[in-house]
Amino acid sequence: MAVTKKFLKTKPEVQVTFEVKADATENASQVYVVGEFAGWEPVELKKLKSGLFKTTINLPTNEKDSYQYRYRFVLPDGSEKFENEAQADAYCSNPYGGENSVLTVLPQ
Repeated sequence: MAVTKKFLKTKPEVQVTFEVKADATENASQVYVVGEFAGWEPVELKKLKSGLFKTTINLPTNEKDSYQYRYRFVLPDGSEKFENEAQADAYCSNPYGGENSVLTVLPQ
């Protein structure tokens, strides 16, 4: 799993790219990322020919200091799996007794 950030110079936004390698998905046919930035609604990562799942989301840098997110892997049998991002900026407790990854978005 990987998260990269690219701060835009022309507007107060950051492009956040989420990537998940195929071998980390237990052969899932679909992968989603859920988080505050999308109202906790799933955002599907596109599966590339290489097997990599990837999506890019533009987030404002002038509204919040940080966003929480966690990955949801949807496996072929329909089960779901939540994983924290190893490259997260931080972690925080969630109301379900676990932790969420934190993506910090600050203007540069």
